[in-house]
Amino acid sequence: MKKELTIEQQEELLKILEIRFEKNMSRHKDIKWDKVEEKLKANTSKLRSLDEMERTEGEPDVIGYDKNKNEYLFVDCAAESPKGRRSICYDHEALEKRKENKPANSAINMAEEMGIEILDETQYRELQKLGKFDAKTSSWIKTPSEIRKLGGAVFSDFRYNTVFVYHNGADSYYAARGFRGILRV
Repeated sequence: MKKELTIEQQEELLKILEIRFEKNMSRHKDIKWDKVEEKLKANTSKLRSLDEMERTEGEPDVIGYDKNKNEYLFVDCAAESPKGRRSICYDHEALEKRKENKPANSAINMAEEMGIEILDETQYRELQKLGKFDAKTSSWIKTPSEIRKLGGAVFSDFRYNTVFVYHNGADSYYAARGFRGILRV
C-alpha cells in the first residue's frame, strides 16, 4: 500500500467519496457528510485504506454509524466483487499450500495490506439489504475457524433474490470471486 497520500490526492478522494455519498443517501440515512469528512481528515491512515478500496474498484461508501464506538462504517458497494481483488484464494495458508498455478495473493493478505477487514456473514447480509450486490460474482467472507481448520473457506453471492452462503477449498480461486471489505472511521 502507498505510504501517504498527497494533499491533492486526499482532496480528490474526498470529492469522489462525497459524490458517491450524495448519490446513495438510502445507504446512510441520518448521516451528514460533513461529520464523516471531519473524521476522515483527522485520520489520514483511513484515507489511505479508502484509496486502496477505491483503486481496486470497490466503490467504498458509508453504510452505517456505530454509536458505541463513534465510528462510520465504509463498505465496498460496487455492484460486483471488486475487480482489483479477484482471482485470489482465501488466506496465506491456502496460498502457500498451492504448489501449481498459485494466485497472486489471498483475500486475507490483501485486506491486511489495505488496512481493512473482510466482511463476515452478518455484515454481508446487511449490505445486501442496501441493494443487489454480487449478482454475477461472489465474495469470500470471514470463515469460522472450525471450517478453516478443515481446509475450507466460505463465500457469498446474491442469486434468485436470495443471499447464498457456500463453501469451497480455501486454496481455490476464480476470476469472478474476490472479497468485500469494511473500514471503521
